[in-house]
Amino acid sequence: MEQQPWRTQGACAAPRPAPDREGALLRRRNFGGPGLWGAGERQDRKCARSEASVPVTNSVAARSGSGVKRTQASPTAFLPGALLSGVLAARAVAVRVVAWLLLWEAAGLTCTAVTALTASPGDAGIRATCSEIILRQEVLKDGFHRDLLIKVKFGESIEDLQTCRLLIKQYIPTGLFVDPYELASLRERNITEAVMVSENFNIEAPNYLSKESEVLIYARQDSQCIDCFQAFLPVHYRYHRPHSKDGETFIVLNNPDLLMYCDQEFPILKCWAQSEVAAPCALKTKDICQWNNMKYKSVYKNVTLQVPVGLTIHTSLVCSVTLLITILCSTLILVAVFKYGHFSL
Repeated sequence: MEQQPWRTQGACAAPRPAPDREGALLRRRNFGGPGLWGAGERQDRKCARSEASVPVTNSVAARSGSGVKRTQASPTAFLPGALLSGVLAARAVAVRVVAWLLLWEAAGLTCTAVTALTASPGDAGIRATCSEIILRQEVLKDGFHRDLLIKVKFGESIEDLQTCRLLIKQYIPTGLFVDPYELASLRERNITEAVMVSENFNIEAPNYLSKESEVLIYARQDSQCIDCFQAFLPVHYRYHRPHSKDGETFIVLNNPDLLMYCDQEFPILKCWAQSEVAAPCALKTKDICQWNNMKYKSVYKNVTLQVPVGLTIHTSLVCSVTLLITILCSTLILVAVFKYGHFSL
C-alpha cells in the first residue's frame, strides 16, 4: 500500500472524529454556540488551509530507491505568507533605522536629536505655566525736554510676585542726557527712583563730544493696571552738529535691560531668566543683589526721536545776527547802569 503524504506536526496530524451535525445544530438553537460545523471539522478546515500555504517540499516526501527521504527546507519556509511578509518588513525598517543613526552620527546630530527629545517635554511643561512679559516704551511731551515712560506687564498676578522687585537698566545714547540734579530733586519729592550709573558726566557737552550713559530705575506698581509696573525718567536733547542739507537728525533709544529679584523661586524665573547681573538691592542701600536679567517681548523694537538741527548755509547769517544782538544788549545794559546807577568817589 502506498505511504500517506507527510503531514505537519501538531493538532493537524491526529485524525478527527466525524462531526455531530445534529448535536451542533441543537446547541446553536439552545445556547447560541457555534454553527453547524463541530470543533473537529473546523480544525480540519484550518489544517487544510495551513497545509495549502506550506510549500510542496514540506508536505510531500521525495522518494528515492529503498525508502522515503525528507527534504530539508529553510526556516522561513514554514512561516505563513502574511507572517513572512511582516518579518521582512520589520527587517527593512530595522535596516533604515540603523542607516539613519549612522547618518546622524556622521553629521553630529545624534546628541542634538536625543537632547531635543528628552528636554522638550520638560521645557514645554515649564513654559506652559508662564506667560509672556510685555514691555512698552514711549516718549511723552514735545520739544527738547521729554519724559520717558516704561511700562512692564506680567501675565501672572502681582499678588504672587509681591516678594519680587523690578529694576530697569536704561541706556542713554549720546544724543540725549539725564540731569543728575533733576533726578535728586525728583527722588526727594518721591516722584521717581532713578540714579545715574555713569561718572564724569557733562550735561553741557554737545552730541559729538559726549558718551553713552546708564541709568538705573526702580519700577513701581502701576495704579491703573493690576499686573503692571512703570518707570519714569526725564530726558533732554543735546546740541548736534549742523547739517549741510537736511535740517533734522534722529536718535535711536534702544530697549532697556529688565532685571528682576525675588526672595523665593517662581516659575517665571525659570522661563525667562537669561543671566545674573549685580546691582544695588535698593536705592537707599549699598547692598548688592544678584538680579535676573529677564527676557521679554517689546511692543516697539526701538524708539526713534526726531531732533531739529541747523544748516551750514545759515552759519554766516546766524553769527552776524548773534553778534549784533550781543552788542545791542551790552550797550543797553551800560546805558542803564550809568543812568540809574549811584557811584561814589
